[in-house]
Order: sequence, then C-alpha cells, then structure tokens
Amino acid sequence: MNRAPLSARELSVLEGVFWSHGPSRDTLSSRLNFSKTRANAVVAGLIEQGWLAEVGLRESSGGRRAETLQLHRGLGALLCADLGATSLEVAVLTPDLQVLARRGEAVDVRDGPGRVLSRMRTLMREVIASAGVKPRQVMAIGVGVPGPVDFASGQLVEPPLMPQWGGYSIRDDLHADYDAPVWVDNDVNLMALGELWRLKRELANFLVIKVGTGIGCGVVCHGEVYRGANGSAGDVGHICVDPDGPRCHCGNLGCVETMAAGPAIAREATEAAQTGRSAMLAEQLAECGELTPEDVGRASRAGDAAANAIVQGSGTLIGQMLASVVNFFNPSHVFVGGGVTRIGPLFLAALRQSVYHRSLALSTRHLEIQYTPLGDRGGLIGAGVLALQETLRSRGRVCP
Repeated sequence: MNRAPLSARELSVLEGVFWSHGPSRDTLSSRLNFSKTRANAVVAGLIEQGWLAEVGLRESSGGRRAETLQLHRGLGALLCADLGATSLEVAVLTPDLQVLARRGEAVDVRDGPGRVLSRMRTLMREVIASAGVKPRQVMAIGVGVPGPVDFASGQLVEPPLMPQWGGYSIRDDLHADYDAPVWVDNDVNLMALGELWRLKRELANFLVIKVGTGIGCGVVCHGEVYRGANGSAGDVGHICVDPDGPRCHCGNLGCVETMAAGPAIAREATEAAQTGRSAMLAEQLAECGELTPEDVGRASRAGDAAANAIVQGSGTLIGQMLASVVNFFNPSHVFVGGGVTRIGPLFLAALRQSVYHRSLALSTRHLEIQYTPLGDRGGLIGAGVLALQETLRSRGRVCP
C-alpha cells in the first residue's frame, strides 16, 4: 500500500464505512457527527485516492436513492489464520470481510512453531492461489493464537497450551513470504472482534467465551476489545473452581479448564465407558479407540444418562466461573463458542442455569447468553477485522 498517509477525518470515515457494513453518505455523516458537506468532501477524496468505492444504490426511503459505500477491493486482500490447540484455519478475505477462499486442517500446537507455522504458510499459499491473489496483493495479515499475547510485540508470553512458543516471532516468520504488516492476538479476542463487527459495534459491553481444548474469554468494553496491561485479560480458564481438584497444566489445582474443557469431557466419558456407566459410550470407545466431546454430545442427545451428567457438569462448572466474571463486568451479552458448541443445547442450558443462579440479580436482569452467531467463522472474521483495523490506524498515526 503506497497511498498517502491518512488524516484523522479520513481515518474516521474509512473506519465508519468498515464498521457500518456499507453505509450511504448520509448514514456516515450521522454516525460520525460530520456535516453532510464535510462528509461528502472527505468521501470524494477517498474515492479519488482509491480507498473507497461506490457499489450500488440503496433501497429508496422516499427520496433519491443513495449510493452504498465500501472499502475498495483494489486495496488488496486480507490473509487470515485462526490457530487453535488442535486445528488451523486459513482464509483470504476482501477488505469488507467477504471470504474468497478457506482451508483448514488438524494440527497440534505442541509440535512447536517451526512445524506448525510451516503448515500455516503452506495453507496460506494454497488459499491465495485459489482466490487468484498474488502475494504482493496481500495488504495485511491477521493471526489468532490460543494463548496470551503481548499485543505490541505480537509474541506469546508463557502460553500454557504452547510451551515452545513463548517469545517466538510469528511476524518475522510470515514476513519471509509476505511484505505486509502482521498482527497477532489471542484467538478469543479475535472471536470478540468478529462479533463486534457483525453487530456493527451496536453492543458496547459483552463477553465471548471459547470452550475447546482450553477456555478463554474475549472482553469487549466500551466498543473495544480490552486486552489488559500486558495482554492477558480474559484468561479465565485458570480461575479455580475447586481447590481440591486435579492439577492443571499451568501448575495450579482445580482450574476450570482442566475440569470442564474438551479434554476433561473426553476423559470423563472414557471413564464412564470403562466402568460400565454408559453402554453407548463403551460401544463408541470400542469402535474408535477414543472418545471426543462430540461423541459425548451425540450420546447425550440420544438420552444417555452418563453423557447427560458429563455435559451438565461441564456447563455447570463453566457457569460457576462465568458467574463471577458477570458479577464483576456486568455485560449485556455472553456469546459462547469453540468446539463445545457441537455437543448440543444441554451444555448451554446448564451454563445458563449456573450463571443465573450464582450471579447477582442486577447483573443478570437483562443478560443474554447464547452460542456465537458467527460459529466457526468467528476467528477468521476477527482476524480480518484485526488486520484491517490496525493497518488503517497505522496509516493514520503519521498524519494529524
């Protein structure tokens, strides 16, 4: 991107267009509290510079039909990666976050950055080729990782699930293939950014909980993702729910992550199968050699009592932890995502019941708890939001 630096007004207009999902000039003027004359002048300049494009007429509200604005696709493509503890998803997005191509595969982050990032770069080459995008057309890269990130440096800091990754520069690794800015953040923060974009920033204070191999929380406060002083805000998986519970991989006892996340669900299911408490799970274990949370969900939906107890127990413990967070933060919504969403509605029902039972009445009076509407696309969409937003802001910092 070799365009001139952005003024503060130009940056405001570009961000307004991005977060409004294709507004008209009048909508933009109202949203930004600009006069129509000022908004029209800034928009005209950004169209001339190739930042914005007019993409068709909006439906008439009684007068002249207004033009819809969006970020110009000629700006380039966003290359996005959502790395989980056991999975990797990569996609190419347009500047307005339309998915052009997507690839995914199973990985194990414990294999270390060398092996995992080699696979990430391979998938990135495949998706940009599939989308007809050249490496030089990549305008920015967004990456989500399952651990605490120092946002300024883009490096993981003592990540419990990723013991070999602390201090490793993902940015330098990807810069070997792309001359584009690389932005790295915690994977749940990216899910929160994705939901914030979906909602057009109309919700200012909400939480996104991801339950998979680990448990994390993205915190949106006053319309921005809150990362804390050092990037570890939302690391709720290591909140203790039982001081006499099993030892967590972080070294402490009774963390909700080690008692209620995906591996705990699978572990309890295996025990139920081996001790004769569930014939259905025993049959599945004999057939496949191992059990997954999805197996437990299927057994639960089929009416298996042991599976139901496991699902309810996980939801109750996570709800117990979440009740404290709800009392502290008082969000309007809690969105639940991650692999656990595939085990069915009983999990969410148990989580809700636990939160409502343990939280203060004022904290839950208008609280809504639901699965994430973006589903498994949330991390990739959030990576696109991160890449686009931070790249625009970096273009505006040098020009008042």
